[in-house]
Amino acid sequence: MLIRSEALADQLAIDRLLKNVFPTEAEAALVRALRENGHNTLSLVACNDDGELVGHLMFSPVQVGESDTGVQGLAPLCVHPDYRQQGIAAQLVREGFDTLNEFGYPACVVLGDPAYYSRFGFKPASGFGLRCKWDVPAEAFMAFEFAKGAFEQASGEVAYCPEFDAL
Repeated sequence: MLIRSEALADQLAIDRLLKNVFPTEAEAALVRALRENGHNTLSLVACNDDGELVGHLMFSPVQVGESDTGVQGLAPLCVHPDYRQQGIAAQLVREGFDTLNEFGYPACVVLGDPAYYSRFGFKPASGFGLRCKWDVPAEAFMAFEFAKGAFEQASGEVAYCPEFDAL
């Protein structure tokens, strides 16, 4: 399995994958809008041995409180149904974390299944003084610090890019 940054030639395959994996086309539209509006910090793809795109992960900036702290939001993450339970999503997340950390981004937030995302080190965001802009279960909104203390100077409401409001 090859994990690499998204290339221009991958965009149609990513769109097809998102439409195949999610129940609606909302995530595909979200990814297109984030890309078009320059809110795509990091987009990774997973390709099988034949070069077929089978997984995708995107990070985009979030605002914490009144400041732009460099914190990133993880969404969406998907793997083609035929390739699940092979650790591909985990490889995408770990590669994403390594890359963001290498580029100096301080932390990441995610809205998702706590049982799944906690295995990557995500913890309830409320423990960092963070709350989601949307009315979601507190345990589903989580955060991860690449550097200890990343949230010491940033707390409050976390707002994702405006493209997420269309979901």
